[in-house]
Amino acid sequence: MPTNPKQSEDRPEGDRIAKLLARAGVASRREIERMIADGRVTLRDKVVETPATFLTSLRGVSVDGKPVAGPEPAQLFAFHKPTGLITAERDPAGRATIYSALRNALPKDTPRLMPIGRLDLNTEGLLLLTNDGGLKRQMELPSSGIPRTYRARAFGDVSQEQLEALIEGVEIDGVRYGSIDANLERGGASGKNQWIEMTITEGKNREVRRVIEYLGLKVNRLIRTAYGPFGLGDLPRGQAVRIRKGDLDRFVSTLKRPAK
Repeated sequence: MPTNPKQSEDRPEGDRIAKLLARAGVASRREIERMIADGRVTLRDKVVETPATFLTSLRGVSVDGKPVAGPEPAQLFAFHKPTGLITAERDPAGRATIYSALRNALPKDTPRLMPIGRLDLNTEGLLLLTNDGGLKRQMELPSSGIPRTYRARAFGDVSQEQLEALIEGVEIDGVRYGSIDANLERGGASGKNQWIEMTITEGKNREVRRVIEYLGLKVNRLIRTAYGPFGLGDLPRGQAVRIRKGDLDRFVSTLKRPAK
């Protein structure tokens, strides 16, 4: 009985060049596709015309005229993102990005890092970054079921019973949000700011803000405190730290493998 699935006769050997370049930490797959469209990627001095180019290795591949090295071992960093920074490499509007702060927060020999998911301009807290495009994709997939925990300060009235009902999920403006574990922190006063802790596993766009606003509250501060087993802890705002290899390896061993 064969141990490996049979290669489709219509599918070339190897992987798409965009996948290999992402795995090597060049950029995300989407960014690499843009690079290819702009003619920035070459194979043996010939411009790569499509991201559907299949290769077994990155030998002979260059980006912006520079040969691409093979993938480095996966690394993971935790960054305490302040408000006022966008999670992007560059911004057409000229706003400050996370990379502005990371230049001073990371060691000089750190490889190029890509954010795992996003935190919007006004959200602060834990942002994970990696040099491994495959790990980035796995951790972002809703099917991986990785919990993300937030603390939200919100103005208005809400009961613990209302929050507990979110465990069944909720539909807002035609968008279905899955099970949410939400709890009021002690000491909240009626009609004033209250702190709510919420844990989600899907990570849809602005999910926490939309759900809290759906309950009639106004969010005025939002902090991500954990992503999977990795917590913000007492990491200072604007600083970054590398996750220990043993902790990363243990986490990777628990991840569900994405479907091909």
